Amino acid sequence: MILNIVRSVLDRIRDGFAGACHDDRGIGVVEVILILVVLIGLVVIFKDQMTSLVETIFGRIAEDAGGI
Repeated sequence: MILNIVRSVLDRIRDGFAGACHDDRGIGVVEVILILVVLIGLVVIFKDQMTSLVETIFGRIAEDAGGI
């Protein structure tokens, strides 16, 4: 009796894992999260260079706007 109940529970768990392995509805979410993690990592790594580049670009825009 108890062995049959345990076997039934284990079968349900196995079937649940098998179904989850073949379910690909969450794949898009995982891909978006991974892309965001990579982009944030790049921003952190190259923060100083990007800040310098943006300041240079806006400085040139301000100089050229003053000539108009």
